[in-house]
Amino acid sequence: MFNKLKSRFLLLNLVIISVMMLVSFATIYTVTYQDVRRNIDMELRKISDFYRMPRGNFAAPLPDQNQPSEAMPEGSPNMPRPGAGIEPPERSVAFMIRTDRNWTMKSSDSWFTIDSDLYTYALKEAKDEYKNIGQFKLKGNDWAFIKQPVEDGYLLVFLDVTDRQGILTNLIYTFLVVGFVMLIVIYFISRFFANRSIAPVKDAFEKQKQFIADASHELKTPLAVIQTNTDVLLANREDTISNQAKWLHYIKLETERMAKLTNDLLYLTEMESARTSMLYAPFNLSEAVETILLTMEAVIFEKQLQLDYDIEPNLMVQGSSEQIKQVVLILLDNALKYTNPNGSITISLKTQHHHEVVLTVSNTGEGIAPEHLSRIFDRFYRTDASRSRKRGGYGLGLAIAKSIVEQHKGKLYARSTVGEATLFYLQLTRLDSR
Repeated sequence: MFNKLKSRFLLLNLVIISVMMLVSFATIYTVTYQDVRRNIDMELRKISDFYRMPRGNFAAPLPDQNQPSEAMPEGSPNMPRPGAGIEPPERSVAFMIRTDRNWTMKSSDSWFTIDSDLYTYALKEAKDEYKNIGQFKLKGNDWAFIKQPVEDGYLLVFLDVTDRQGILTNLIYTFLVVGFVMLIVIYFISRFFANRSIAPVKDAFEKQKQFIADASHELKTPLAVIQTNTDVLLANREDTISNQAKWLHYIKLETERMAKLTNDLLYLTEMESARTSMLYAPFNLSEAVETILLTMEAVIFEKQLQLDYDIEPNLMVQGSSEQIKQVVLILLDNALKYTNPNGSITISLKTQHHHEVVLTVSNTGEGIAPEHLSRIFDRFYRTDASRSRKRGGYGLGLAIAKSIVEQHKGKLYARSTVGEATLFYLQLTRLDSR
C-alpha cells in the first residue's frame, strides 16, 4: 500500500514539474523566437527601404524590352549600386532582386560575392510563397525574404538568417538536454522526499495497528476474567451472594482496571488531538513538586526505600498546574515500581541556563536497555510485559506524561545505565525568563 502511495506521489510530482518545465521552456522559446523574427523583419525592411531610396543620377537604366530579359551580372557597369556612397543598414549577408510584373528578373545586387544560380533559385522559392514575408532553406542556408511591389514590378530582398535560426535550433536542443537532466535529478530528489513524506504516514499507520492490537490484548485478559467469574456465578445460582463474594470481587477488580484503561486512552487521545481545554496560568512548580512528594512519602517509606530530594524554591512556570502534577506523579510512580528493594529515589528541581527549569527523577534498579530507551514513551510499550502487568501497569503512563509535556512546549526524556539507575528529565521554560 505504501509503495503504491509513494509511486503515485512520485509520479504526480514528476508530472507537475514536467508540465511546469514544458510551459517555462515553451514561453522562453516563444519569446526568443518572436524577438528573432522581429529583428529579422526589421532588418529586411531596412534593407528594402535602402534599395527603395531615390537613386538620382545613379538610377539604373531599364533594359531594352525587345531584348531577352535576363539578370545583369553583378558589378556590371550598366548596373550602378543603389544609394551609391551610402552604407547599408547592417553589414549582413543579403542581396536584392528586381523583377517585372511577370516575375522576370531584371537586375540584382549583393554586398558579397554570391553564386549567380542563387539568384534564380531564390527568386523561384520566393515566387512560390504566398506571403510577402517568409523564409526558406536553400543549399544548407536559411534565407528570409520580403517582397514589395514597385513601379514596374517587384523588389525582393533576401537575408541570410542561418546563424539566427541556429540559435533557435540550439535553444531547442539545450532545452531537451537540460529538461532530461533536470527530470533525472528531480526524480531522485522527489524519491528522497517521497520516502520522507511517506515515513510519518507509515509510522502513524503502524502505530495505529500496534495500538489496536495492544488495546485488544489488554482488554482481552480482564474480559476473560469477568466472563469466567460470571460463568462460576451462573453455575451456582442457588448460592448466596456472601458465598460468591470472591467471584464478584474479581469481577469488580477487573472492571475497575478496564475503566482505568479506557479513561487513560480517552485522556491520551484528547491530549494528542488538542481537544482538552487547558487553562494556562502561572504557578509555582516548586510547590507542586513538594505537594506530590508529601502524598507519596508514606508509600515510599512503606516500601522501605530511601528518598532524597533537592527542590529549588519559587520556580515559576506557565501551564496547567494539575497536569504538570500528573506528570510528576507518573514519573514518581514509575520510579517506585522499578526501584530495587532497599534502593533509593532521588528528585531534583533546579534552574538550568537561566531560562529553564529541570526536574530530575532517578531511581536505582535494573535500568533500561538502550534498545528499549527510545520506545518507553510509546503506548502500551513495556520492557518486560509480564512483570509490568503484575505491577498493574498498562504502559500508558509515560505516553500520557509525554503528551502533557509536549502540550506545554517542554521536553521529557530518559537516560539509563543498565544494572545501576534510570533518570527521567522534565524541562520547562521559566516564567520570569520570557
